[in-house]
Amino acid sequence: MSFETVYNVKLHCQSCVNSVKDALSGIPGVSKFDIDFENQRVSVEGSEAPSNIIKAIQNTGKDAIIRGTGKPNSAAVAILESFNPEDNLAPVKGLARIVATNDESLLVDITLDGLDQGTYYPSFRASGNISQGAESTGGSLFDFKPVTVASPLNDGTGLFSGQSFQSAPLKITDLIGRGFIVTKDNTLTKSSLAGVVARSAGVWENDKQVCSCSGKTIWQERTDAHNHGLQV
Repeated sequence: MSFETVYNVKLHCQSCVNSVKDALSGIPGVSKFDIDFENQRVSVEGSEAPSNIIKAIQNTGKDAIIRGTGKPNSAAVAILESFNPEDNLAPVKGLARIVATNDESLLVDITLDGLDQGTYYPSFRASGNISQGAESTGGSLFDFKPVTVASPLNDGTGLFSGQSFQSAPLKITDLIGRGFIVTKDNTLTKSSLAGVVARSAGVWENDKQVCSCSGKTIWQERTDAHNHGLQV
């Protein structure tokens, strides 16, 4: 199940290029990659989860932003937020990146951050109504295998992260506008994470450097995302 993903990476010199090259060369799920220094862009082909690619690049001291995944109309994303008032300062607790591998199946890269240690249960939901968080998203369309959140965050919070890369026998077109939730102990609460599945760019479909809505560069937007709890 190979697919292509394009990233923007801040590359200042040949040493930066070499560091990223070495990092990607050591990932078994990467079959091919190209580093475009002039356009600050890295394209990767293979079966590795995009979140693992980003982490590998971050370990070189660089950051990376996904600009597109898969073919046109074959990618989607759900930003996962807690609706617990205690999390208002940093409500974003995860991200589900979705890419179709063919007309009948897809891969989901689930990343969770800033949570208590434990076992979490992701699922696609019938409704994208998140007015009451996960509690208003209706019944389950597909239940994924549990995700273990057990990697300590190095930020002094005592919280943890987890990641899982799973497949589902579903079509991207059937999921747009529906909900994606993550619960702890398989119980719906205000602290359950919820997001709406939205289309995202395919490979080479998104080359903008400034957001037309905010006027900020993609890296300023990236900083804002970090501040709200989104790390990968």
